[in-house]
Amino acid sequence: MKRKIIKIAKVSTLSLVLLVVIGLIFPTWTPRIKGDNSISLLKQIEINGTKQEVMIRGVDRHNPIVIFVHGGPGCSEIPYVRKYQDILEQKFTIVHYDQRGSGKSYHFFEDYSDLSTDLLVDDLLELTDYVQELLGQPKVLLIGHSFGTYIGIKAAAKAPDKFAAYIGIGQVADTISSELDGLNYSIEQATLAGNKQDVERLELLREPIQRGETSTPRDMLRKYGGAARLIDDNRDYYTGFLVHPEYNLLDVIRYLRGVSLSQPPLLQEELDNRITDIVQRLDIPAYFVMGQYDYMTSVHSAKAYFDTLQAPVKDFVIFQNSAHYPQFEEKELFAAWLNKLWSELAE
Repeated sequence: MKRKIIKIAKVSTLSLVLLVVIGLIFPTWTPRIKGDNSISLLKQIEINGTKQEVMIRGVDRHNPIVIFVHGGPGCSEIPYVRKYQDILEQKFTIVHYDQRGSGKSYHFFEDYSDLSTDLLVDDLLELTDYVQELLGQPKVLLIGHSFGTYIGIKAAAKAPDKFAAYIGIGQVADTISSELDGLNYSIEQATLAGNKQDVERLELLREPIQRGETSTPRDMLRKYGGAARLIDDNRDYYTGFLVHPEYNLLDVIRYLRGVSLSQPPLLQEELDNRITDIVQRLDIPAYFVMGQYDYMTSVHSAKAYFDTLQAPVKDFVIFQNSAHYPQFEEKELFAAWLNKLWSELAE
């Protein structure tokens, strides 16, 4: 009996090792979209001297192009985003990419000591050129999300001729003002819930947040509905990492390394260099899209920035049932809004 038990244990350990090895090296892809003119591409391309991962999907490659700039920093949306963009793929060609040092674009022996938002802006502009040439279209809709709006709006200001419009979802603005909004919201909700321990913990952070030394804890914002209300974004990542074909286990390791690499310098850069001071005018239409309950990047702070931003056309759009992810939480309404917007821009 003992020999049998030991043998089973050895087989089980071997199987586990094999599963890990397979998970590490398993080829990745994005599922095919039916149609003669469809495109479903997942590949690494050379951008500004480094390889970066790009995913391009749509039922008709002649449809208008939308480039999404992910936030975080370092938080690629490629692992899970297909579930939220199926409607968009019907009318647009959707481009996602893992930014330099993020996700599948993180390379273990590469030097990232010069990582900055200016470098990420240059990467985005070169990616835009690549996509325009690949698909034969002169302009694209540029959409930034969360920290991606810091990069996106700088790119739109630097090269407006490349873009039909700029859309900032969860637009960053004055970081300290936004963090204080999130803090006050969390304290209010904790008070209503009768959670004195959370209130005390949060109140201790007020002065450090005012000095720019820390931020409102994201676990508190999630707990009280200031991050997501209609989706579970953390679960989306876990599911994407485990079962979606765009990422394997090695990519998950890259993702985690990329987050730890990019967040400290880039968040500090955002704090030290307010986007409200850097970009005060756009020469293309500008749209800020916010969830009513967004306290990751507060609606109040974004609206204050919007009111001062100069642009030939601009609009401030609020999705009433969402927090930080209106494009996912209310994906049908967002797709309808984007379709209508493109029709207006194309007139």
